[in-house]
Amino acid sequence: MSLFQENQSPLPSRSAPSRAQMVQHLRRANAIAQAAMNSGHHPFGAILVAPDQTTVLLEQGNLDPVNHAEATLARTAYARFAPHYLWDCTLYSTVEPCVMCAGAQYWANIGRLVYGMTEQRLLALTGNHVENPTLDVPCRYVFEHGQKPIQVWGPIPEVEAEISQLHQTFWKATPKCP
Repeated sequence: MSLFQENQSPLPSRSAPSRAQMVQHLRRANAIAQAAMNSGHHPFGAILVAPDQTTVLLEQGNLDPVNHAEATLARTAYARFAPHYLWDCTLYSTVEPCVMCAGAQYWANIGRLVYGMTEQRLLALTGNHVENPTLDVPCRYVFEHGQKPIQVWGPIPEVEAEISQLHQTFWKATPKCP
C-alpha cells in the first residue's frame, strides 16, 4: 500500500473524461500554445479542468526554459486549491510533460493527465535544438516511481497533427545555435 493511500481516506471513484472532452480541452490547450508562440515563447499550452470534466480552472502557456506551461500551472494550482480537490482535477497538456513538469504535477497532487503528443514525437520534430533539449523520459515512468496512482491518457491521435503542425512551424522558424 502506498503512503498516499495510508495517509488519506480511500481514494474516491473518479470518473474519467470522455474522449470528446479530451479532444475539446486539448484543442483549447493548443490555442494557448499558439498564443504563447505569438508572444515569442515556445508553443506549449496547458489547462487545468475541474472534477466536473467541463470547467476550466486555469490556463497557462510556456514562459521560458524553467517555467514550462505545466509546471507553472501546477504551482499556481497548488497555491489556489486544496490538494484533495486537485486530486480529482485533470491537467491537459499539448505535449507529454517532461520530467520537471511531471514532477510538479505529482507534487501538486493533480490526479489526472491528458496529453496530445508524446515527448518522443517532439524530439523527432525539434531534433537536437539548443532551445529544446528534450529528455526522453516518459511521464508514465516518472509517475510509476511515485506513490500516487496518477491516471494518464495520451497521446490522443485526434489532435496530434494539429499540435505537431504548431511545433513544426515554430521550430523550423527558430534558428538552431551551432
